Amino acid sequence: MSENKNEKIKSAIKNAAAVFLQRESSMKSLITVTDASMSKDEKRLIIFFTCLPDDKEEEALKFMKRKRSEFREFVKDTVRIGRIPFFDFDIDRGEKNRQKIDKISLLS
Repeated sequence: MSENKNEKIKSAIKNAAAVFLQRESSMKSLITVTDASMSKDEKRLIIFFTCLPDDKEEEALKFMKRKRSEFREFVKDTVRIGRIPFFDFDIDRGEKNRQKIDKISLLS
């Protein structure tokens, strides 16, 4: 698949994930979709997110993993792509580290 088409698919799925999470979450925490990573064979896509407050991250991750099959159906209904990959969710630790660095640099 061309790199441009791959990026369009990832972008569409990230947007769908944001809409789905806004609709399905309990609003006890703010979950933000930050990135997506697709495997080379295009059969698996990991959606990365951050969560505020930080102490709700693990709860949010468990919630999102429970909702994988519902999210897959949502993507089937809303995103026009051929084959639907297996979805997984994970905390965006790179973004968390970037935020810590920004915080430290502001203090110096």
